[in-house]
Amino acid sequence: MEYQFKYRIYAEALYDALQEDAFYITLERSVVNSSSKEAMLKYLDYSIKESTEFGEVVTPENHDFGISIWSKPLEPAQELEKKIRKQTFLKVHMGDSSLAIYNAIVDYMSQKTITLVPANAWYLSIVGILPQYQGKGLGPELVTTILKQTDQKGIPTYLETFTPQNMSFYKRLGYKQVECIHEPTTSATYWIMVRPPSSII
Repeated sequence: MEYQFKYRIYAEALYDALQEDAFYITLERSVVNSSSKEAMLKYLDYSIKESTEFGEVVTPENHDFGISIWSKPLEPAQELEKKIRKQTFLKVHMGDSSLAIYNAIVDYMSQKTITLVPANAWYLSIVGILPQYQGKGLGPELVTTILKQTDQKGIPTYLETFTPQNMSFYKRLGYKQVECIHEPTTSATYWIMVRPPSSII
């Protein structure tokens, strides 16, 4: 089954932005029998498609300089459908090894999140800026567009990051570290950051 890209330019931007992220490094290394980079581009493209249907995706109206991908709490039936589709994608387009690695990491991290993050929180999954626009202070817009919505609704948001150098960016947007955790499949440390609804933005 041939995969049909819809957001390849953004997938490529995200691929570049996530080169130092242990989750994506481990997932890419798990790919066998195909190009690992191409498989990851498919994964990132699929993640965007998934969030356009089940979550939120931010691409600025005036210029396509980057993207942010968000998940929201779903009704059980929707959550199950989303999970089945994701598992099918991973098996078909990345292989059994990648499916097993993905499940091991996500299951472990999900168990940690349950006790640390409010059940109604929206999840900032991925943020990426096209290379030619990096270093120009454009990143916050990709996040604050959603934060304005969650603030109005009184909803917290959270994120998980394997790259500590990004934490200062998130802290400036109101996120606070709530836990530092060792994830066994990646053999890496990641941080959970939570942002309560605010009236600042």
